[in-house]
Amino acid sequence: MQQLSFALGAKRLAFSVSAITLSLLVACGKATSPTAPNTVSDAPTVTAAANEPSAAPAAEPSGKAVVYQVFTRLFGNTNTTNTPWGTLEENGVGKFNDFTDDALKGIKALGTTHIWYTGVPHHAVITDYTAYGISNDDPDVVKGRAGSPYAVKDYYSVNPDLAVDPAQRLQEFQALIARTHQQGMKVLIDIVPNHVARDYHSLQKPEGVADFGANDDTRVAYARDNNFYYVPGAAFQVPQWPAEYQVLGGETHPLADGKFNENPAKWTGNGARAAQPAFDDWYETVKINYGVRPDGSYDFDTLPADYAEKDWQAHYQFWQGKNVPDSWIKFRDITLYWIGMGVDGFRYDMAEMVPVEFWSYLNSHIKQVNPNAFLLAEVYQPQLYRDYLKLGLMDYLYDKVEFYDSLKLVMQGKGPTSALVATQERMADIEHHMLHFLENHDEQRIASPEFAGDARKGMPAMVVSTLISSSPTMLYFGQEVGEPGAVDAGFGKASRTTIFDYWGVPHHQRWVNGGKFDGGALSPEEKSLRQFYSTLLSFSRSAPALNGGYTELHRVNLAAGTAYSEQQLAFARYSAEQQLVVVSHFNAEQATAFTLTLPAELISTWQLADGKYGLHEQLTGTSHELVVANGVGSIAITLAPLGSVVYQIVR
Repeated sequence: MQQLSFALGAKRLAFSVSAITLSLLVACGKATSPTAPNTVSDAPTVTAAANEPSAAPAAEPSGKAVVYQVFTRLFGNTNTTNTPWGTLEENGVGKFNDFTDDALKGIKALGTTHIWYTGVPHHAVITDYTAYGISNDDPDVVKGRAGSPYAVKDYYSVNPDLAVDPAQRLQEFQALIARTHQQGMKVLIDIVPNHVARDYHSLQKPEGVADFGANDDTRVAYARDNNFYYVPGAAFQVPQWPAEYQVLGGETHPLADGKFNENPAKWTGNGARAAQPAFDDWYETVKINYGVRPDGSYDFDTLPADYAEKDWQAHYQFWQGKNVPDSWIKFRDITLYWIGMGVDGFRYDMAEMVPVEFWSYLNSHIKQVNPNAFLLAEVYQPQLYRDYLKLGLMDYLYDKVEFYDSLKLVMQGKGPTSALVATQERMADIEHHMLHFLENHDEQRIASPEFAGDARKGMPAMVVSTLISSSPTMLYFGQEVGEPGAVDAGFGKASRTTIFDYWGVPHHQRWVNGGKFDGGALSPEEKSLRQFYSTLLSFSRSAPALNGGYTELHRVNLAAGTAYSEQQLAFARYSAEQQLVVVSHFNAEQATAFTLTLPAELISTWQLADGKYGLHEQLTGTSHELVVANGVGSIAITLAPLGSVVYQIVR
């Protein structure tokens, strides 16, 4: 999901009442209706890219997956000018070719199994690429100068900014896929089914593929096989800009005239139906129609409830011969095109604003081609999590609203660690599918004053986030060196690393070290932080206990009357091969010491007789001791401020 407005730089919060109603009906699957005929063939028209094949994909990970999210445009940029609203020439831009073997080895050293290359599909930008046959984009409907990666202009191509030779941009991306696979990692890219750029036009589409909207009946607000919704009789008007905002920071531009030619106006990406969207709407995008009528009722076959218990093969068979809206077929063909090129999976933007039936259709078709495809979705309504996993066939969802939000409060000293225990219990039946993270492109940087003001506060939180469940862990580039996202970049605002502007990321650039990718310019503190992340995530990548059992140790130790408190969190993870005790301390100022109790039920499960057992600490390599007496275990714990221990029992 893209960051919101210039003014707020926050989550997409500005829904109109009509948009809320529509999106909730769509997401919840409450409304149904008869199916209308569809004249478009349901047979895939695109299953592979007609270009050079990539190297063979990496082997399936044997333990927990670790996703490294990298904002592709920013990763390799060594330019330190950082002029707000600066051009590509002023501030520089990273390229696909910056992901050298050395760079990829450095990413893999963090335990990475999958790289999410954010911002790859060709989105609207202000840089002039007309020499390559690409039309200029209008700054009045582009956020920032470098553009939002969630306003895709051509789904069959890649961002020309990212290529050394824009004419060879697709081939350069294919080479990156091959290099990533050669380093033993898999490739994820964004797919944004809910909306596209206001001026969508594909230059690279295969023969026989029509652009979104090319065959729409624009005389009506809605038709099932229209790709967009319309405001008949009304032309689009650009938003009323806030007093503090100027397009391109006030720079003169021939297309920055307060106008954009779109008649009739289309509904905006967040569902806003006015011909003139608000500034806080997703005004740079238009909403895709999936056969959901303006009243929220469905114009396609709904999925029987018992399909929540069926596998993707059954879902795939269900959709064979069914009439589905044209937009479904277009996105199926787009995703199969990228799978055919060697992409290993997708991160789906704002999946909850698209009906769950579409996801069943799309994901079952993807799994039919690549059963191991990694499918990660952005869903923020916990009551919908299970529908999008079980009916929508998502592999993973962001655990944002439940786990991340609770953990953020703990890191800020505003919430109890008990909330994390309760969240983990609520998610017990789906915990494996709830991807954990502390940062991503939408969220504030840990080190920013607006969040925690200190990158070290991410350390106990990352131990908990990574080890408490069997779900994948995600790390956002720069998090591992304490990047604070401290400066207003133009459209992008402080506390989040900009996704809208040409920019250099200072702390991350010190690891890049002029293209050596060796961390040679990092401070000792930054090197230590990166080593912490590397040790923790590499351990999680291979620890069998993390795919096994979980026992919370929090409540029994709160009740024990020791110094253990709501500033600590303790739990056990275990399998037949490995037993772990994890304790984290969230106080940044004071050390703590207490005796941790391991209850009799856990000691019995681990089949430990009375006596003493060695403990090997996994983050530092130190040794310690577990004492079992009368069937109850105890460990003398001492933790420095923001300290954690991960003890493995030595038998």
